[in-house]
Amino acid sequence: MWGNAFLLSALYLLVGVVVELALRYFPSLFLQRLSLSLDSLPARALELMGAMEPLRTAYFNGRIPEYAVRLVFGLTTVAVIFLLALVVGTVMGTLRHLLSRRTRGA
Repeated sequence: MWGNAFLLSALYLLVGVVVELALRYFPSLFLQRLSLSLDSLPARALELMGAMEPLRTAYFNGRIPEYAVRLVFGLTTVAVIFLLALVVGTVMGTLRHLLSRRTRGA
């Protein structure tokens, strides 16, 4: 469960880094849309926590650079994917445990 969560988080970050690098050297509409779709997960999570507006304001006022926003988005993405993997793993583990108890008792 922990390994899967880590692997998914690392894979998402790797894809994000590759897309951002490709966007810098080979700008295209496809890569822009892909970058925006990758950013939607952390943006929504930050929005739900109430942190997106202060981050947006700080960025547009020049108080934080773009790399800091990318870092916040990356860490948020890792946290969201990690938590999702843990929740799914816990639910699946609980179901497996309940089913194995049920079959042993039958």
